[in-house]
Amino acid sequence: QVQLVESGGGLAEPGESLQLSCAASGNLFKLAVMGWYRQPPGEERELVAIIPSAEHGDIPTYTDSVKGRFTIARDNVKNTVFLQMNNLKPEDTAVYYCHARDIRDFEFWGQGTQVTVTS
Repeated sequence: QVQLVESGGGLAEPGESLQLSCAASGNLFKLAVMGWYRQPPGEERELVAIIPSAEHGDIPTYTDSVKGRFTIARDNVKNTVFLQMNNLKPEDTAVYYCHARDIRDFEFWGQGTQVTVTS
């Protein structure tokens, strides 16, 4: 079993920055993809950003609404993925979930961390 433990998040004002971290542990096979999804209040979960491993191209993908503001990065040695969120907007308010998929195509989710952007 794989555990994903998120940290970071919290309350921010518009224009401010936050960083999320997610560390994977447990019975790890090689993690092909790590990333972040979010679920705004009353809406469905959506992709924010994902980053494959170096063996799978290492090129991040972002949803259009965060391009130029959010940056995803991963530390393959520590099996950790980060999401740097700059110039936050109220519409970024959501529960953010860490996600990982290993080379067997097994998927894993973190417990979620709340990000609230309000003035």
